[in-house]
Formats: sequence, structure tokens, C-alpha cells
Amino acid sequence: QVQLVESGGGSVQAGGSTRLSCVASTNTYTRYCWAWFRQVPGKEREGVALVTDNDITAYADSVKGRFIISRHGASNTMYLQMNDLKPEDTAKYYCAQRERIKFEGCHLEPEAFGSWGQGTQVTVSS
Repeated sequence: QVQLVESGGGSVQAGGSTRLSCVASTNTYTRYCWAWFRQVPGKEREGVALVTDNDITAYADSVKGRFIISRHGASNTMYLQMNDLKPEDTAKYYCAQRERIKFEGCHLEPEAFGSWGQGTQVTVSS
């Protein structure tokens, strides 16, 4: 199973930007879904954005136009550029990855992902 390690985040002022990174230990899957989720205490984990091996992306409505997901295949790294941050973006952010079957799409459903990182905290102050 692939190991995922997140970095980045920290404390940011509202309206500011930050970038999260997620490094995968191996290039395990030829086809995959790679995603960011976030969670605040007492709430369910919610999908933020995803990218596939063929660079199809999808975003939660709450972050569209503000966040940008990307990947760098050669270094097994995924990024989440977070712009115009709002206090409601405060959460622990997790990256996750799963294998994608040929012609299968990817969706921001946390129960479908089997590999998870340990998470990194993002706190946005007003």
C-alpha cells in the first residue's frame, strides 16, 4: 500500500494563500485517483479536490475558483494551491489515493479511498 505524507499548511490570514504538498512513497498505480479531503472536529470528512493520472480535476463547490490541484508525476507529488483563504477553510487536510479502473471516473467520496496521509492543519484567522 502506498504511503502518503502531507506538508505545508499552518496559520494564514484570511485572504492569504498557502500550498499543501503530498508525496507518495511509490508510483504504485498506473491509473489512480488522488485527492484532498478536510475535516474539522465533530464533522464528517469532506472532499476538497481531486486529480487523476490523466489530469482530470474536480473541486468541491466551496473551493472552486480559489483552490488549484495539480500533480507532478516524476516526483510522485500532488499539490493543493489554496488562495483567498477564508476562516471556514480551517481544517485538517488529508491526501488520499486509490487505484482507478480503466474508464472509471473519480469522485470525492472518502470511503472509496484506501490510502491516507496523516493530515496537516490549516488555520485561517480573520
